[in-house]
Amino acid sequence: MEWEGKEEAATITEPEGQPSDLASEISLRPASLPDYVGQDRVRENLGIGIRAAIGRGEPLDHVLLIGPPGLGKTSLAHIIAHEMGGRIRQTSGPVIEKAGDLAAILTALERGDVLFIDEIHRLGKSIEEILYPAMEDGRIDLVIGEGPSARSISLELARFTLVGATTRSGLLSAPLRSRFGNTFHLDFYADEELAAIVERSARLLDVCVQPEAARLVATRARGTPRVANRLLRWLRDYAAVKADGEVTSEVALSALDSLGVDEGGFDTMDRRLMLAIIDKFDGGPVGIDTLAAAVGEDAGTLEEVYEPYLIRAGFIQKTPRGRTATTRAYEHFGATGRREQGALFE
Repeated sequence: MEWEGKEEAATITEPEGQPSDLASEISLRPASLPDYVGQDRVRENLGIGIRAAIGRGEPLDHVLLIGPPGLGKTSLAHIIAHEMGGRIRQTSGPVIEKAGDLAAILTALERGDVLFIDEIHRLGKSIEEILYPAMEDGRIDLVIGEGPSARSISLELARFTLVGATTRSGLLSAPLRSRFGNTFHLDFYADEELAAIVERSARLLDVCVQPEAARLVATRARGTPRVANRLLRWLRDYAAVKADGEVTSEVALSALDSLGVDEGGFDTMDRRLMLAIIDKFDGGPVGIDTLAAAVGEDAGTLEEVYEPYLIRAGFIQKTPRGRTATTRAYEHFGATGRREQGALFE
């Protein structure tokens, strides 16, 4: 397989959201819990909480969703709003820079609305302190003016549900974490769950996808629905140009090979990362900063985007001294590593 021109695979299998995903994700997003595929325990427990809150005539207690990118945290936030009969206001931690920004959002909420804060671990400390009384007591305390003329005011808020999402729960402060009544951990999806998601998305996109092709996409989607849907959109375009529009297993295999996505769902950066550990650092251990410098990627991106799947798949082991390649990594990458590394590290 030639590697020239395959750098696009490094983005198509990246679980982080991309601008091109937005319109498609909205159209494919499940509207209710029964439509949501996978995460069975989360779905069941969240359903119990929603039914109990509706029975009491109260908003759902605040919800914290923890897990790698692309697993459906945003979809769950929208489902909560739909099931509770409220509106959703969506923002993210880095966007809320000033107390006034948060105050404007909170005071615009109506009873039963959902405030979804993505990357909630990136909220500033001063913003968090304003959020605490809003979550607990339904009010915010603001300081108006400066110097001797400054005064404090307290504003009553409508009862709302805060849904926070984070990929790095360890960066959440203990006071903020403790104020969530419901905490759910989302895990990577099984292949059969991803195949069901691909088949559902294909129906919504009006694409003819054979079951064997859907399963092939699932095995290469890194356990992530966002990646599966992104691959499906590529297969749709590939089949429209290269075939008669129907995605067979042969068409799917050819389309995925054209992206350089192998049978394990590994793309160019995955191979670059694993071959650096195996061949440049003799299997490790190697520190994350050194590894980032070796592959030309940000250390935080390696930790948040690439490592979770590689660790779950059993290819990387984190130790106190750094990252090491496992026996399984040598079996998958080692045999071809020296043949491919020239192209990967050019």
